[in-house]
Amino acid sequence: MSAFLEFRHISKAFPGVQALSDVSLSIASGQIHGLMGENGAGKSTLLKILSGDYRPDHGQIVIQGQATAFTSTKAAINAGIAVIHQELQGVPELSIMDNLMLGHLPHRAGFIQHRAAMAWTSSQLEHMGIDLDLRCKLKTLSIGQRQLVEICKAVLRNAHVIALDEPSSSLSSRETEILFDLVKALRKQGKALIYISHRMDEIFHLCDCCTVFRDGHKVADFPEMAGLTRDELISCMVGRQVQDIFGYRPRKPGAVRLRIEHLHGTGLAEPVSLSVRQGEIVGLFGLVGAGRSELARLIFGVAPKRSGNILIDGKTAQINSIADAIRYGIVLCPEDRKQDGIIGCRSVAENINISRRRSGLGLLQPVHARREAALADNYITRLHIKTPSREQPIRLLSGGNQQKAILARWLAMDSLHVLIVDEPTRGIDVGARSEIYQLLYELAEQGLAILMISSDLPEILGVTDRILVMSAGRLVGELPREQANEQAVLTLAMPAR
Repeated sequence: MSAFLEFRHISKAFPGVQALSDVSLSIASGQIHGLMGENGAGKSTLLKILSGDYRPDHGQIVIQGQATAFTSTKAAINAGIAVIHQELQGVPELSIMDNLMLGHLPHRAGFIQHRAAMAWTSSQLEHMGIDLDLRCKLKTLSIGQRQLVEICKAVLRNAHVIALDEPSSSLSSRETEILFDLVKALRKQGKALIYISHRMDEIFHLCDCCTVFRDGHKVADFPEMAGLTRDELISCMVGRQVQDIFGYRPRKPGAVRLRIEHLHGTGLAEPVSLSVRQGEIVGLFGLVGAGRSELARLIFGVAPKRSGNILIDGKTAQINSIADAIRYGIVLCPEDRKQDGIIGCRSVAENINISRRRSGLGLLQPVHARREAALADNYITRLHIKTPSREQPIRLLSGGNQQKAILARWLAMDSLHVLIVDEPTRGIDVGARSEIYQLLYELAEQGLAILMISSDLPEILGVTDRILVMSAGRLVGELPREQANEQAVLTLAMPAR
């Protein structure tokens, strides 16, 4: 199978980091080519070079035998390249239709033909099996739905090279089925597809071949998936044997630390009651739209509650804002790291120290630079945050290392009782996931109450002590670890017809 797209000897460096070193790779038409590697291995950097976001320091891109240099994202799009990044690129204030047709709206005599654009776009999405109200603003959609919009945009523009970076990380099971059908249909149409995912099952199910990156180098090419095992692929990615990424460590929970009594608010169909004990990791599972993140936002004071009580160690907590929640020792690592979790333009050290500044300094007191540097260095070492320095802008870190920095921010607080983690390993590689799980076990062993929201069912089954299941805005069931399996959890999670 001849190559449609080639990367020849690509290298790219950033201050203190060699992101790619002499990488060569070929992608054929009618082929789904998997890219695997830990966070920070260089996969996303390669896609940003392909999309025109970055220029390589050395090497070139070759399309159908012709060397090509993309000086902008527009040049890449015009050349038939579509890259769907893990961090979504849509315009939140515009409608779904406007986002899908951005830069390609039909017009006549200087006037945009909205009706024609709406009719064409609607028919195309219907053909793909996707049901969305095209008039809704993009910001009203879940992350999973926004991910589908980005994928549809690439399909509608008839790109020949389509690269997908963690496309299913926030999709429901039904949306994932739609994604797989789209990807397979594009392969049949002769498209050249690059597929990045940390979900091994997807790589083995979809991909025709696979390339593995580690520390900016290409370390292995597998021209076919037949005969390749999951353990071999993981070992190649991380450079060591990883037998059990979950590494569950049982604990004996203490007294109830967090109790929710009849809590009701936006996103919930009825009041919710639950409890989490000291030293316990409770999983909260549900399909997209089940109300899991909405419940977390109510507990954390992001959204106002209509009724109900939140109790910490048996005492009612008056939570009407995020500041109130933090004062009571309740913190949240949000689902959307880029939008809600990090301050992208600031350094790793500043992102870690935000919580200490809140609790340790008055408005007129100076920032203790030396003390903050020492604290940041301590957590960078303790949590194995991969960064060239504490002064590195956090937006340049991989998703897994950004997540660790958010965790470090809350761990630096003087008083922490309840940790809520919403999709804590979304888009994170197998090695970093294992490290985060071990950190959660350590925190639980120290007496924290942890509420873990995840749409990754093996993760929920592998990490948590007890599983709560939500469906259509309701808490519909609870399963102890010993009784939980995929069928039991999904049976509860499926909404009643």
